[in-house]
Amino acid sequence: MQLLAEPIEDRISHLESIIVQLKEENAAMAATQATLSDNQLIQLRLIHALKEKAKRSPGKTELSRAEKIERYLAARPDHKATFETLRGHLGIDKDLLNDAIKTLMASSPGRYGIARATGDKRKRTLVMLPK
Repeated sequence: MQLLAEPIEDRISHLESIIVQLKEENAAMAATQATLSDNQLIQLRLIHALKEKAKRSPGKTELSRAEKIERYLAARPDHKATFETLRGHLGIDKDLLNDAIKTLMASSPGRYGIARATGDKRKRTLVMLPK
């Protein structure tokens, strides 16, 4: 009987040591997972902060475009220009033009207005209002 009991006890102790090792590995993996989750949260917060910062302040190029629009409208006798004309004048797409116009209107509130073109209601016109 003694011969049969020893190998079973050895096997049990070996299995117990394997279980302890697996528990340690599991705890280490859980700690790693928690660290990864924390890092992802930090990255998301940083990305959000960068996006908010980009929304708040216009860049040099956007300010330059807004100034060009202002000079262009001031030089025109009717102080109006369609968005298409402004796009052609600046050589930019619709989104960049919209950003420049938002910057212009934010820098001089009440000085500019947007109206629909008289012939085609789909077209918009930027108008410099009298002071």
